[in-house]
Amino acid sequence: MTTFKEIRGQLIKSLASDPSPASAGDMWYNSTTKKLKGVVLAGAWASGGALNGGRQSLTAAVTSTQTAGLVFGGNPGPLRTATEEYGGTSWTNGGSMSNGRYQGGGAGTQTAGLVFGGYSPPPVLTATEEYNGSSWTGGGALPAAKRMQGGAGTQTAGLGFGGYGNPGTGQQNTTEEYNGSSWTAGGNMATARFYMAGFGLQTAALGCGGTTPSSPATLDITEEYDGSSWTSGGALNTGRNNFQGAGIQTAGVVFAGTTGSNTAVTELYDGSSWTNTASMATARKYLAGMGTQAAALATGGNPYTPATEEFSLVATTKTFTTS
Repeated sequence: MTTFKEIRGQLIKSLASDPSPASAGDMWYNSTTKKLKGVVLAGAWASGGALNGGRQSLTAAVTSTQTAGLVFGGNPGPLRTATEEYGGTSWTNGGSMSNGRYQGGGAGTQTAGLVFGGYSPPPVLTATEEYNGSSWTGGGALPAAKRMQGGAGTQTAGLGFGGYGNPGTGQQNTTEEYNGSSWTAGGNMATARFYMAGFGLQTAALGCGGTTPSSPATLDITEEYDGSSWTSGGALNTGRNNFQGAGIQTAGVVFAGTTGSNTAVTELYDGSSWTNTASMATARKYLAGMGTQAAALATGGNPYTPATEEFSLVATTKTFTTS
């Protein structure tokens, strides 16, 4: 029979009491309680500072952080040009966009943000804008107008994928790569879709879930981008759309959205499969998300909420045996 030592290369210590402190990954046998224990990372959500205005269909700079976040655009109408910056506890107003929009794609950080495409009724936009921490300036236009697309990467190495074009063009499977001044075509996704969650880097991005006008309307599929082509990843446990995520391709988190009704479900990705973790306090869709797997930020959403929630991975002692 294979032993733990053969699998992990070490023996489990037998201790009369639980060690203090203990770190994630530690494992021991408590000889007093006769139980095998270890420290694992578990997800937890906490309330953060509210946006200055409740809005939905807003966009985030997806690689911005929980202590230096950036969101822009959205509905209702007066907020379509609005930018807000998060300092870890509260939101403050930043410079307004030139093109009011919602359902745009986003990338970058608080001091180097990127927005592209989106909807500014009546047109779907090709316009790109770049943020320097205080003001927006025009960037290179998308090859084709899009909204409801996924975004990843940085201001000088951005990525947009999927989405929905002008009337008559429908859902998209195209990918565009940004170099800081212009967009070029990347590899097409296997499944055309919109309202998916997207995050990661230009050379290591993740696009998951989403919707199409046809059946199934709520998707659980994941695709991974390597800088030139997309390949299949692990399926979500809960198929959904209108949700968001954060992190990198091998350590991601997604949250909220709709399965037909608003959901608060949160899932973690390890590069191959998704596992459920703690749900958000408030189910919502049309929100913005940013940060890392261990420190993500979710804000805004339907119905026009200003609420912000902060996600963290917390070290928790778990009992693996009962005798």
